[in-house]
Amino acid sequence: MSVPRARLLDLMRARCELFATTFNPDGIRTGNKILRQRLKGPALASYYPLKLTTFRDFQNEFKPLELEVENEEELDRLEHIAALKARGKGAPKKKRTKVVNKKK
Repeated sequence: MSVPRARLLDLMRARCELFATTFNPDGIRTGNKILRQRLKGPALASYYPLKLTTFRDFQNEFKPLELEVENEEELDRLEHIAALKARGKGAPKKKRTKVVNKKK
């Protein structure tokens, strides 16, 4: 003695309403498993430390006073790049081409 499918579906529908779940008699993939998970954004954002003051912020604070602050790391980097270019080991120049108007 089997129970008719319509009666089982009515039972499933009532169960879903009672327990606040999704009624999905065909078993179609709906993505509810993913949507019910906690959001990962806040956890990832809290993993990385807050950004501290940079050297550029420090320089900008002293600009109104017309004081120049030298960034030794930046000067070392520029000196290193100049030395590489002198030996022919620097980055190649960017290719410059005419910008063609594509609208016609």
